[in-house]
Amino acid sequence: MLACFLSLALILISAAANGAQSDVAIIVNPVNPVSNLTLAELRKIYMGERQYWKASSPVVLLMRSRGSRERAAILMDVFQMSEEQYTQYWVAKVMRAESSDSPASLFSHGMIQEGVRGNAGAIGYLDMNDVRPGVKVLRINGVLPGEAGYPLH
Repeated sequence: MLACFLSLALILISAAANGAQSDVAIIVNPVNPVSNLTLAELRKIYMGERQYWKASSPVVLLMRSRGSRERAAILMDVFQMSEEQYTQYWVAKVMRAESSDSPASLFSHGMIQEGVRGNAGAIGYLDMNDVRPGVKVLRINGVLPGEAGYPLH
């Protein structure tokens, strides 16, 4: 009986630890007509290669600040870069006049949400457990955060 209890406790602890590493949701303003992006399209947007939405409104890139789990996930899964490579990429892009500035780095999930709510062209990301009303969560490769096969962890 004690062995069963300990096994169940270990399973619950493991599940809780895995739950802490939930999916990273990509969010946009609710008026944005886009509801699904491929991972390749998301990468083009965040790399500054796609600068306008389908409705011809400019894309406004919002990033979490250094040290956040969500930023590390986006750097790994979308940019496929380290923090240093990301910084070098954007410095070079600005120096070549391909962009006026690198994406804005915001310190909290609340700031990301407010930035997206307040700007029709904004795109940001945050832990799926931090998503609140007033933003639209995008499907990535046809899959929502929390569903099997979602690519951003």
